Amino acid sequence: MTIFEKFLSIWIALAILAGIIINILFPDVVQIVANAQYANVNIVVAILIWAMVYPMMVGVNFSSVLTAAREPRGLIITVLVNWMIKPFTMAFLAVLFFDYVFASYLSPETSAQYTAGLILLGAAPCTAMVFVWSHLTKGDPAYTLVQVSVNDVIMVFAFAPIVAVLLGVTEVIVPWKTLVFATILYVVLPLVAGIITRLILRTESAIQGFSHDAKPFSIVGLIVTVVILFAMQGETIIKDPLVIAMIAVPILIQSYGIFLLAYGWAYLWKVPHRIAAPCALIGTSNFFELAVAVAISLFGLNSGAALATVVGILVEVPVMLSLVALTNKTRKYFLSEHRSLKN
Repeated sequence: MTIFEKFLSIWIALAILAGIIINILFPDVVQIVANAQYANVNIVVAILIWAMVYPMMVGVNFSSVLTAAREPRGLIITVLVNWMIKPFTMAFLAVLFFDYVFASYLSPETSAQYTAGLILLGAAPCTAMVFVWSHLTKGDPAYTLVQVSVNDVIMVFAFAPIVAVLLGVTEVIVPWKTLVFATILYVVLPLVAGIITRLILRTESAIQGFSHDAKPFSIVGLIVTVVILFAMQGETIIKDPLVIAMIAVPILIQSYGIFLLAYGWAYLWKVPHRIAAPCALIGTSNFFELAVAVAISLFGLNSGAALATVVGILVEVPVMLSLVALTNKTRKYFLSEHRSLKN
């Protein structure tokens, strides 16, 4: 374990603090970075995520991709949790907290906006960062690729109907440019680069050596991404800390609840840990670019719905790192239960 991985939680905490300070001291620079967007995807953040995902794609053994169907349990859990459970539990928690628990602190209109934002988050499972979380938990990169690909295909058909039903609107316009661009940038291009790199390196030992050498750069990319995300949202955090905290409560409950459901299900179903870990994490993380884009298109840039999706971004990284740590600490239970696993 590198020094970056060993003290990752400390680096992330410092990155969050650094991002907020940068927002205060250099607002003009932060604004320039924030405006560097295409299809609601921030180009600077996208490049950093691409840099994190690419080394993991190099580790994908494509013969393993073809045999993923032999272990369907992880895919079944992923699909059912992400599309049959997660959107509806998020909607329930949003209504519970904003219509009842926090109702005395918010106007009905504001509560409805926050609920809408959380519904958009719940209906958009992660595409890119799950590769990072899978990597940190020693997940199977080939199987993770299959899980993400299946999720993306389902998202094309299921996202708009689910959001329409839960929001009670007659028509949801999916920002196809955001969906397609993010998928190409985060999945297709790193995958093609990984294939080319494997062909150049040829031997498995050379591939493993490359992946090992690139590992610190992936972690640095994650830390810098956190700095930028919190720098871009630092003003919101400072201006409305109580609102941020209220929105964060149902997101936190949803995140840990969905993880425990999927992870526990995988354990009881005797899914190998290399598959169980990313299987549980993929439903916990969110495709925040898509959620933000739809929130803006439906409710406006300065709406409560857009703010709720942004809070999802701020909460996600610390939560996911805590779950990565939990997953790594509990690997031994899977190892003892499933002796066939080779790690």
